[in-house]
Amino acid sequence: MAEETAAALKAKERAEKKKKNPHVWPELPFKELMCAVVIMLILIAWALWLDAPLGEIATPSRTENPAKAPWYFIGLQEILVYFDPWYSGVVLPSIIMVGLMAIPYIDTNPKGVGEYNFQARKFAMVNFLIGYAMWMFAIIVGQFMRGPSWLFFWPWEVWETSGHHAEVVLTNIKNQTSLIALSIYAVLGFALPKLLRMKWAKNLDWARYTVTVSLLLLMYLVPVKVVLRQIFHIRYLIATPWINF
Repeated sequence: MAEETAAALKAKERAEKKKKNPHVWPELPFKELMCAVVIMLILIAWALWLDAPLGEIATPSRTENPAKAPWYFIGLQEILVYFDPWYSGVVLPSIIMVGLMAIPYIDTNPKGVGEYNFQARKFAMVNFLIGYAMWMFAIIVGQFMRGPSWLFFWPWEVWETSGHHAEVVLTNIKNQTSLIALSIYAVLGFALPKLLRMKWAKNLDWARYTVTVSLLLLMYLVPVKVVLRQIFHIRYLIATPWINF
């Protein structure tokens, strides 16, 4: 009798544990498959319902102005305003892709795995959402706030009658000053998390810490460059005959 009771208790515990922590197979793939089918049906219905007309026939005598990329690439086109093409078109997208691929190897926090837990992953989620908001901001500005010659217009302004939108004369900071400022930016970025004993910094070894801080510094350099360009009319921090930044 006692053995049967113990076996029943163990079976109950296993059932409760399985209910609380279900196995990946087959529960998760089935749910993912159902979600994929539903999304695919929505996309098919959307594609059949909405028209996707082509643009006007190209003519040699008239150049489209502004010539805008599709909305999913217009964020990159907007970033071209603030950086040279080598960085905004090649280096920055590569950094974004490599950074996203590196997240599973950098994040050693076991909490919140398999569930949405903001409290356990404040650092990761806050920075990811900031990066996502920055990308959406670039798309919105490029799609709705850029007019002829890629000048800035508020959505309610009319391009044809807004002649006051003249191109602003841009200046460059001296290379020596920029190198000093960038060095201070990098040193503070690497030192402050350790000096302030931030929890996320204490949980990373030196390699993961170096990669994480480097990606964060590069990410937050984008809004810094946007502010310098839009408010202080500074084009480049470093300008040389070979490379500009």
